[in-house]
Amino acid sequence: MDSKLLECFISVAEQLHFGNAAQKLDMHPSALGRNVRLLEEELGVRLFARTTRNVTLTRSGHLLITEARDLLASEQALKERVRISAASHERVFRIGAIDSAATGLIPQLLHDFHEIEESIEVVLIEDKSVRLLPKILSGALDLAIVRPSYAPRSAVEFEFLLDEATVVALPESHSLARRKKLKIADLAEVPLIVPSPRTRPHSYNLTMRLFLDAGMHPIIAQQAEEKQTIVNMVGAEIGAALVPYWTSRIAVSGVVYRPLVSATGDAIRELPLAAAWVRGTKDKYRSLMIELLKTNLDRYSS
Repeated sequence: MDSKLLECFISVAEQLHFGNAAQKLDMHPSALGRNVRLLEEELGVRLFARTTRNVTLTRSGHLLITEARDLLASEQALKERVRISAASHERVFRIGAIDSAATGLIPQLLHDFHEIEESIEVVLIEDKSVRLLPKILSGALDLAIVRPSYAPRSAVEFEFLLDEATVVALPESHSLARRKKLKIADLAEVPLIVPSPRTRPHSYNLTMRLFLDAGMHPIIAQQAEEKQTIVNMVGAEIGAALVPYWTSRIAVSGVVYRPLVSATGDAIRELPLAAAWVRGTKDKYRSLMIELLKTNLDRYSS
């Protein structure tokens, strides 16, 4: 028997009034009456004796009411047991990360997380910030490590983590590869491979602004979306590239990485990383992830 039909029957049996029962169930009286008739047709019996003034249970109705309550209680208990089992044994935690965070932060974070929560399966989704943030809002991700939005969405909570340093990827045969550190002025005549401004606005805008602040215009040799592709193009001697620090862990033959520093010799750290999740929601596994990040950030980012 359909549990929805049983719920309608029980409500009428308790109220002995179709209007009151419909109001309790937040449905139209005609829909409630139709559901009761469907149940009566399924069982082949009358469950209520109806007059213009009264609604009473028939003998069959009296017989069904106790059994119906027990059946619905048993169904609800089963659903609850399945939910509890899934929460404790089959929970999948879904974390998204941009490529540099997936290379730098995520491996050690997941190692420490699994030391504490061995039974939880963690699924890692690597993508760009502009694609990860909609996944947070849709519920497809529980947490994401992203470049925070220039126009923060009110529905997304951001927890700032750190500003990632910028390095220069160079062909190892380039004359600048012999230097230990580089400044923007050193790249005045160097063709550059830059990321797409549409999909990687932080990295693209940083490159443009650093040159603009130095009173220079970059020589753009090529645009590309993926960091791996950009580094491979550097290896093919198409040009140099300004990339996040953790990209330097991508080992490509013929490519070397050098720190990018300011005019005063300080490392340029202007690529923010933040944890993001749906504002106002609670999740103990997400809280544990964020606590691990905040507690061990120096170790993770060293």
